[in-house]
Amino acid sequence: MASKKPNALQSPMIPSSELAAIVGSGTIPRGEAVKRVWDYIKAHNLQDPGDRRRILADAKLKKVFGQDSCTMFEMNRHLARHLRPA
Repeated sequence: MASKKPNALQSPMIPSSELAAIVGSGTIPRGEAVKRVWDYIKAHNLQDPGDRRRILADAKLKKVFGQDSCTMFEMNRHLARHLRPA
């Protein structure tokens, strides 16, 4: 039986140096990168208390997002600019 091609969330990606500061260096699937960014956001209490959908960027996230805050829906667009295929 032929192996299935990995979907977009499972394909190995290489993070930019800015994103690697949060998720670690080396290849990582997109889905795992998103999970690690969320783990970082929660560990550093970076969700807006008045609107939990808004992420307040610290110095590391500001390098990835390019702005002081974004919504969780915008986050994936910002992450995509920092991931390239392995």
